[in-house]
Amino acid sequence: CFNSGSSCEKCDFENDLCKALPELNLQPGWIRRNGQSGMGPPYADHSGNDSAYFLSLSSEMRSSSATLRTNVFLPTDEEHICQITFHYWISQMSGTLMVGLQKHSEDTITNIWQDSGDLQNRWKSNTITINSTEKYEV
Repeated sequence: CFNSGSSCEKCDFENDLCKALPELNLQPGWIRRNGQSGMGPPYADHSGNDSAYFLSLSSEMRSSSATLRTNVFLPTDEEHICQITFHYWISQMSGTLMVGLQKHSEDTITNIWQDSGDLQNRWKSNTITINSTEKYEV
């Protein structure tokens, strides 16, 4: 859910990528699939639905990294907060999922959250709140 102020955009990948993740920003390695795809776990989405779609890294990408980049978000203030809630799965053999923030005046991406694989092999959920006085991408 991409929440800016009172509007909340749900992003479920059922038909395509959501507005926050433009097609052009889907780097090689990311695939849209569901639990029935025969590609191994997870075999369902976070709600247990095996036909619901999610984004996944292809098996060829296990040793390298791939990025998802959002559209440009407008600056935040007291009225326009930005909260992003997401569900994620990291298998025990893969690496680290990171969320970065790139403000438009900066060339660098600041890491604002990360999690690594563990032995639990289950969906987790996280919410991050972003404050930025200028336009930014996540």
